[in-house]
Parts: sequence; structure tokens; C-alpha cells
Amino acid sequence: MSNVTASSSEVRTAPLRSGFWLVVLGAALWGVDPLFRIILLKSLTSSQIVLLEHVVLFLAAAPVLWRHRAELKGIRIRQAGALLVVSWGGSAVATILFTMALSSGDLNAVLLLQKLQPLFAIGLAALILKERLPRNFGPLILVALAGTYLLTFGWSIPFGHVNSFIGISSLMALGAAALWGGSTVMGRYLLGSMKYETVTSLRFIMALPLLFVITSLENAPWQIHGGLGTSAAIAINLLLQALLPGLLSMLLYYKGLSTTKASFATLAELSFPMTGIVLNWMVFGQLVTLPQIIGFALIWTALFFISSQQPKPEILSKV
Repeated sequence: MSNVTASSSEVRTAPLRSGFWLVVLGAALWGVDPLFRIILLKSLTSSQIVLLEHVVLFLAAAPVLWRHRAELKGIRIRQAGALLVVSWGGSAVATILFTMALSSGDLNAVLLLQKLQPLFAIGLAALILKERLPRNFGPLILVALAGTYLLTFGWSIPFGHVNSFIGISSLMALGAAALWGGSTVMGRYLLGSMKYETVTSLRFIMALPLLFVITSLENAPWQIHGGLGTSAAIAINLLLQALLPGLLSMLLYYKGLSTTKASFATLAELSFPMTGIVLNWMVFGQLVTLPQIIGFALIWTALFFISSQQPKPEILSKV
């Protein structure tokens, strides 16, 4: 009898763990983005790239949304607000704030402040979704954040004076971290009443109007220098960027998030900087340092223990 109970418990736990690792895989694919963006930035501005990427994603997502159009009838004011946070806040505004912070402030201070994203997500998940954390979750957060710190800064102290953290750029970095954390929580809320394919499609489609406005206000010329070969390279890179770190990553991410608590998922997203380190080594020939190896090991250790104790998410359709 005890064996049967143990087996059924393992069956119930397996989808929860696989969901967590789907979030890890989806976030890891975000790290592939620079491989395609480097070529695109030679001909297009950042907003132009994001706009064209979302046009491609719209073409891919529109048939999916049409298939699930019946779910649109059930969208209420709260769901609509959550969708705006996910699409406008997480996809557009947060990226703009973070880019502006990097261009106008202390680089190390901005990067360090951005690492506070999991804390925003965990706090909002507890406040909005009423998620409860296990007793040993706090130390695992510290281990994961320490690993991320080592991946980014190594043994060095990234700031020389407290003034590095005071200014508009720091507020923009904190705003970006809060919006990304909020996007994770709102995505989890939406998945309580909607399918992950619908949430993914709406994330891309609803961001388009805002991106059109931002690109128009930028008033930058659309210039692609070079011949047919350059145009083909840009088109291929844009397509791959939209489909791999864009569509595929978000489908995996939201499918995993549907069975993963937001507070757990935000730490699973730390696979993103690890992918960047691996790609810098394999593609760009940048040596991996000892602190980065230690940071890599700390993050994976935290992810392993978090996935092994993940509780079943509560019903979130009524908040």
C-alpha cells in the first residue's frame, strides 16, 4: 500500500518539476538573442528591431490566437490589466527603461540593481497571488543571487561610492526590475484562467501598437546598407531571433509557468545569464573565470533544490 502511495505521489510531482525546468529552458533561450541582435544592430535601431520582431511574431501568433479565440470572451478587467503589464510593461517599457539606464548611468550599479528582479517577483507573488514559500526558500534565494553576482562581477566590488546608486538611472533600473518581476507574476495569474498558447500570443500581439508609437516617436530613418546578401542576412537573423529567443522561448516559459509558482519561476529565470556566459565562451572566445564557474555551480545547485521541493501551485483564477 505504501508503495502505491509513493508511486502516485511521484506521478503528481513529476509534471511540477518538468514545468519548473521548462521555465529554465525557456529563459535560457533568451541568452541566444545577442547572436542575432549583433548583426541587426548594424542596420537597425533597437526599437526598429523589436518592432520587426513583433511583426514576425504577430504573423506566427495570430493563427494560434484565432484557434483559441473563445477564451477572449472570458477576459475581464483584471485579466486585461494583467495582459497590459505582461505585454507593455514586461516586453516594451521595461526593456526601454533598462536600455536608458545602461546608457545614462553607472553600468555596474545598473546591473546590480537589475538583479533585484527576483525579490520584486517574490514579494508581488506573495501579495497578489498569496503564494507561500517553504521555510528553506530564503537561503536558496541568497545562493542563487550570490551565483548571479559572481557571474556578472566576479570577485570585484562593482561600485566605488554610494552615489553610484543615487540618480535617475538607478530608478530606471529598479523600475525595469519591478516590471519584469511583475510580468512574471501577472503571467502566472493569467495562466490560472487561460491557456499558455493564448497568453503567449496576446503578449506579442498587444505589444505591437505601443511599439509602433515608440518607433514613430524615435523618428529614425529605416536604412539597410549593402546589397542583396546583406538584406538576406538581416531577414534570416530577424526570423531566427523572433522564432527562437522569441516565440519558442516564451511558449516553453509559459507552458512551464502554468504549473510553477511565480516565486519559483523568477529564480528559474536565472538560467538566462548562465546562457550568456556559455555563449561568450563558445562563440566569442571569452575565457570563463573561476568566479563565473563558482557562480554557475551555485545557481544550478539552487535551481536543483528549488525544483525538488516545489509545491503544487494553488488555483489562481480568482484573485
